[in-house]
This record gives sequence, structure tokens and C-alpha cells, in this order.
Amino acid sequence: MLHIINKSPLTNSALDSCLRVAQSGEILLIEDAVYAATSGNAFEGKIREAMGRFRIYVLQPDLDARGLADRIIEGVLPVDYGGFVELTTTNKTCQSWL
Repeated sequence: MLHIINKSPLTNSALDSCLRVAQSGEILLIEDAVYAATSGNAFEGKIREAMGRFRIYVLQPDLDARGLADRIIEGVLPVDYGGFVELTTTNKTCQSWL
């Protein structure tokens, strides 16, 4: 399953909820959720821990738009829009966390 999160973990609990409820799969961080994929943020530890259960992706154009491309956590995989589409087609189901 692909879990898609678009809200910043600093202002919304979608990422926390996903990490608490979901057991496995892939996580794609888009829009303001990309802040969670950067080193030095309050969620870095949770992201690193989650990498044991999930493959974590981040949308590169959203990182670039926020000037964060050089702060990505090692092991988080950047994807472009084509990669986003590929993730949605290779996963049987997708869950958007609001």
C-alpha cells in the first residue's frame, strides 16, 4: 500500500497517524509533508525509525520549491512526478492521510 501524506507534521497529525496505524508499505511525502524528510527537524527520529517498516519517498519538486533539497535524510528516496505516478500504479492501493 502507498501512504500519501501532504501536510506538515508540525501542523497536522497525518504523519503520526500513519506511522502509528499502518504496518508496512511505502510512504510518499508531498507538499508540506516534505519537511518531515529533512535532517534536523523534530520528526527526523520518527522517519529514521519508520524506515525499518516502510520505504519512504519524497517528491523532489516539492523539496526544491521549499529550498530543502540539500537537507534530505539519508535513505529517503526522492522521486519526480513520473516516480509519483509509478508509485501509484505499482501499489495495489493508495491511502491519502488527511
